Amino acid sequence: MPFRPIVLIAAAALALPAAASAQGYRAPRAVGNQPSLEGTWTNATLTPLERPRTLGERRAMTAAEVDAAEGRRAQVIAKSLEPTRTDADFEKEPCYAGNTLSGGATHDCGYNAFWTDHGDTVMRVNGEPRTSLITFPADGRMPKRLPPRPGAGPPVRGVYGVAGDNPENQTLGERCITSFGYHAGPVMLPSFYNSNYQIVQGTDAVVIVVEMIHDARVVRLNGRHGPNKVWYGDSIGRWEGETLVVETTNYHPHQNMFGGTSDMKVTERFTRVGDQRLHYAFRVEDPAVWAEPWGGEYEFSPAKGAVYEYACHEGNYALPGILRGARAAEAEAAKAAGAAPGAR
Repeated sequence: MPFRPIVLIAAAALALPAAASAQGYRAPRAVGNQPSLEGTWTNATLTPLERPRTLGERRAMTAAEVDAAEGRRAQVIAKSLEPTRTDADFEKEPCYAGNTLSGGATHDCGYNAFWTDHGDTVMRVNGEPRTSLITFPADGRMPKRLPPRPGAGPPVRGVYGVAGDNPENQTLGERCITSFGYHAGPVMLPSFYNSNYQIVQGTDAVVIVVEMIHDARVVRLNGRHGPNKVWYGDSIGRWEGETLVVETTNYHPHQNMFGGTSDMKVTERFTRVGDQRLHYAFRVEDPAVWAEPWGGEYEFSPAKGAVYEYACHEGNYALPGILRGARAAEAEAAKAAGAAPGAR
C-alpha cells in the first residue's frame, strides 16, 4: 500500500499540535474540578505569525538568531529610555515610519517604544524557539487564497480599512467596536501593545477578558451554536481531559477575520502545561477562502500585572481629525481642478 504513509503524514500535519507538559505536572483545579486556566496571561512575542519565506520549513530558530532578535529589541528599549532630543527636525525625521518598522526608534512619536510592547523575547514552545506561530502548512504561512466564488460580491470592510469617508465606514478599531488587531480572535494573536488576557472559569462558561479595548469573550460550555453572527464569533467549549477545546464560527461579517467568511471555523485547544505555561493551539478552516486548513501553536506566559481597562471612546479626537482631514484634502483637490468644493 504505497500511498498509506503519505495519507498518514498529511493527516498528522493538519492535526492540532499536542501540548507538551512537564513530566508529572497536574494543573491546579478550578470550579467543578476543571483544570485551572485562570490567571492573567500574555502572548506578547517577537515571533511573527507567518514564517519568513527565506526560512522555508525550518520551525526552530538557531541560538544566534534568537540572540540577534532579542538583542535588537533590547536596543530599541534602551533607545527609548534616552532623553528626548530637542534638536530633532521632525520634517526630516518622520516618526511613524520609524515607529512601525523599528519599534519606535525615533523620537516624538505617538506610540514610541515607551508605550508599545511587542514582547521582549522569541516565542518558545516546550523550550524550542520558534520562527513562526503558524506550524502547518509546513512553510509556516497561510495557504494561498482561493479566487472568490461567483456571486460572492465585494469583500466587506474588516478590522483594517481606508479612512476618510463617513463615520460609519471607518475601521472597527477607530470606532472602538473591536480591537485594532486580532487580540480577542479567535485566533488570539499578539499585537504592538496590550497583549494581555484574564481567564475566569465557571461551571457553564469560561470568560476571556482582553485588555485591548474592552472585549470579554464568553465561551459557553457544552452548548450549541446559535444562528446569529456575532463579534468574535460564537464560541462553544468542552473539556477533553486536561484540555479546553473551543470551536468558534458564525463571525460577524464585518469583522472579516484574516479575510475569512462569517462561516470560518476556528478550533482552539487550551492546556495548562506548567505553573508558568499555558499551551495554545489553533486550527483555521474556511473552504471558501483557503484550499486547506492552517494553524499553529504558542505558549502564554504569566502577565506582569492585572488587566486594566482600555478606555477607547468612539468620537475621540482622532476620528473627527480623520474626517476633517479627508474633507480638507477633497477641498484642495477640487480647488486644484478648478471646481468649487461641494458640501458633503
